Amino acid sequence: MRPDPHLKWTVLGMVLAQLLACWLVRGLAWRWLLFWAYAFGGCVNHSLTLAIHDISHNAAFGTGRAARNRWFAVFANLPVGVPYAASFKKYHVDHHRYLGGDGLDVDVPTRLEGWLFCTPARKLLWLVLQPFFYSLRPLCVNPKALTRMEVFNALVQLAADAALFALWGLKPVAYLLASTLLGLGLHPISGHFVAEHYMFLKGHETYSYYGPLNWITFNVGYHMEHHDFPSIPGCNLPLVRKIAPEYYDHLPQHHSWVKVLWDFVFEDSLGPYARVKRVCKLAEERL
Repeated sequence: MRPDPHLKWTVLGMVLAQLLACWLVRGLAWRWLLFWAYAFGGCVNHSLTLAIHDISHNAAFGTGRAARNRWFAVFANLPVGVPYAASFKKYHVDHHRYLGGDGLDVDVPTRLEGWLFCTPARKLLWLVLQPFFYSLRPLCVNPKALTRMEVFNALVQLAADAALFALWGLKPVAYLLASTLLGLGLHPISGHFVAEHYMFLKGHETYSYYGPLNWITFNVGYHMEHHDFPSIPGCNLPLVRKIAPEYYDHLPQHHSWVKVLWDFVFEDSLGPYARVKRVCKLAEERL
């Protein structure tokens, strides 16, 4: 349970890579801009959101330097195009504390989503629109007061977007936004959204994935291990399974995030309703 010494440098490299991509796409035709936004930018931006996930657990600088982690998450947020990091931190704590909690864990789809997106075509549309549901659902399910860090996050993000537009025009900004929307929508990496907590087998609500996409997603596939030990950074989660294989190797696991998406769309038993929802008692906040 110590910080990942490489995380800050990896994030810096990814942010700089997206900045270089912004410069390269400024004169690109729109069709090619969208292609590279999906094929390259989508991978980088989705990976950055998972870096922000690790940073929200203080993996960059440790729990003793929580403020540095919050500020660094705002920096990692820059290529995403929309302010996200501070709000994610605020709600992700509840996901771990109240997993599946009705009205508390905003990772659980609403009843409206379950009722509406119940056919293969509609479930496919739901996957495409995932970025919108993940960003808007907290405001409907469990709205919280705006924090100063969220305001700071928004101001920094707007300033960065405005600077890009002033320097290189509309296309770089459109590239970043398209990278986020396409990379978090119907994209192979987005299989982890469904793989983590949708009930593919009755009685099992959390699953791990040990495949190669972990290499570019900060080992988010080691999800059973992560929920057991949220303070362990992604780089060390494989060691958890190696140290204690008797606790993980026998559990149901996913072998392909693409297959997860396919099964989600075409299996009648799967859909936004296929989540465990429980009544949780709100924990008292203690100083």
